[in-house]
Amino acid sequence: MKTALVTGTSGFIGYFVADALLAAGWQVVGLDSMSDYYDVGLKQSRLDLLEAQSGFTNVQGKVEEPGLLTALFGQYKPDVVIHLAAQAGVRYSLENPMSYFETNLGGTLQLLEAARAHPPKHMLMASSSSAYGANTQMPYQENMKADHQMSLYAATKKSSENIAHSYSHLFALPITMFRFFTVYGPWGRPDMAPHKFTSRILEGRPIDVYNHGQMRRDFTYVTDLVEAIILLIDAVPDYLTGQGKHVNDSLSPVAPFRVVNIGNSETVPLLDFIKAIENATGVDAEMNMMPMQPGDVPATWADASLLESLTGYVPRTTVRDGVTQFVAWYRNYYKI
Repeated sequence: MKTALVTGTSGFIGYFVADALLAAGWQVVGLDSMSDYYDVGLKQSRLDLLEAQSGFTNVQGKVEEPGLLTALFGQYKPDVVIHLAAQAGVRYSLENPMSYFETNLGGTLQLLEAARAHPPKHMLMASSSSAYGANTQMPYQENMKADHQMSLYAATKKSSENIAHSYSHLFALPITMFRFFTVYGPWGRPDMAPHKFTSRILEGRPIDVYNHGQMRRDFTYVTDLVEAIILLIDAVPDYLTGQGKHVNDSLSPVAPFRVVNIGNSETVPLLDFIKAIENATGVDAEMNMMPMQPGDVPATWADASLLESLTGYVPRTTVRDGVTQFVAWYRNYYKI
């Protein structure tokens, strides 16, 4: 039976990844710090669902804790590592920058040192569409330059890509970095717009809409994202034999390292997303039109042709369907 080590298993995406692996018959070792960045009760509810399944081992701890990941790699000998633990949030990085350095950079370094000591067959590590920063050419394609990040959060994600590439080159570690595009769905984070909008709309409170509503996002439904991650497990980078095989390949010329977008390949106006929430809740939103927030970008849009070339799959859940499922979960979870 294959073993996967998944970091961030009490988190939004980590929960779904671990659940999908368990359903596929994997042994899953989950590591999470249960940080209080947002509602720990929500994290515990996700974790309870995982712990009720056979094959899941929970470890509580911080990815940046010296030696912890090396010990876990040595004990469990994971075939695959999926690294999702991170300090998230663009705006919070303005308030608590040190947590981003400690978790996103320190945690990445601890992970790579563990892999150096106990190499897995493949490591898949989360980055972000925010790595594209100030790029205005769209859709974003993995081979574009990404040198002008707009937030500290984005800078730590791009830095993690660079550090991972160096380890991949030096120690022949197969690594796939995936760049997420505005992931939403059931069990989503309370600090994200879908959760905040739905909460306020149902409570009859106004919602803050930044850049006066002139925002577009490539909204990606969480189970679509997870399916792509699971399929990428078998797309192990090999720079010695794999160059030129795939559309717009980002495979490094000097390392078994690749960057892959995971997005819906569609950019949706924020006001259309809000309209979908209004339709799903049956309540009209009162909107406070606000200026652009520091560190934010007006639009994101993924070119997912490399993902499709590697796996045959591209996320396709529409915003209408995804929002309907999210609102149904929200009403059930919060008993509304």
